[in-house]
This record gives sequence, structure tokens and C-alpha cells, in this order.
Amino acid sequence: MVDSMSEMLRRDLECESLLDCFHGLNDLDRRVFRLLVKADEPLTVDELADAIDRERTTAYRSLQRLQEAGIVEADKRSFESGSYYHVFSPADPHEVADEMQRLLNDWYAMMGQLIAEFREKYDEFETHNERTPPPDPK
Repeated sequence: MVDSMSEMLRRDLECESLLDCFHGLNDLDRRVFRLLVKADEPLTVDELADAIDRERTTAYRSLQRLQEAGIVEADKRSFESGSYYHVFSPADPHEVADEMQRLLNDWYAMMGQLIAEFREKYDEFETHNERTPPPDPK
């Protein structure tokens, strides 16, 4: 269930909670992301699947969600035979932070517009009620 804004502001948010708020990460996504951050070098899907003790397809789906969120990047590596594989690493933290700032600015602008619309509707309601006299109690 989504917390209200006032509840969220009262809680202490951590960095990972911030990523959760912006990108809706699940437990597995957070685990995969932490592994990538702690790794000394980019990891393959198979390495991640082994580390999280899950099937390769499960690890890959998590990586796809993290890539779609823009917080993980894939790099193509080639074998001598000509085939290739991908390795995954966290995206540049400055780029991730910049994107979160853009999303926050967009959200803030949208909330500002909704608040302005609320004011307009509320003002119209009050103005309408001031013009309409109460019914005569007779």
C-alpha cells in the first residue's frame, strides 16, 4: 500500500528507499543492485543468478527492470569465436541522481498544477454557495 506523503516525510529514508520510491524496486531487484554495487567488476547474468540462488531467467528479469529504471547498464563482451555476452554494472551515480531530480521536478510541477486546480474548484464552490441563499425555513 502506498504511504501518504506526510507519512513518507516523517520516516527516515535511506538511499535504497529512495530508489524504491522512484523506481518501485522489489526485494530481488534491491539484492541484485547491491551485488552489482559491491562487485569489483561487472557481472554476468549467470554470476548474478548463482549469487542470488535463483534461475538465470529470474536474474535476467530483475536486470531488465533495473536497466529500464536506468540504474544498471549492460556492456557487450565478445568471445574469440565471434559470439558475445553481456556484463552488468551500476549506472553512473551522478546520472542516476540527475534523472531522479528530473523526475522529482516533473512530479513537483504536476502536483503544483493539481493544487492550483483544487484551489480553483474550491473557490468556485465557495463562490457558488455564497450566491445561493439558504432555503427559507418556513
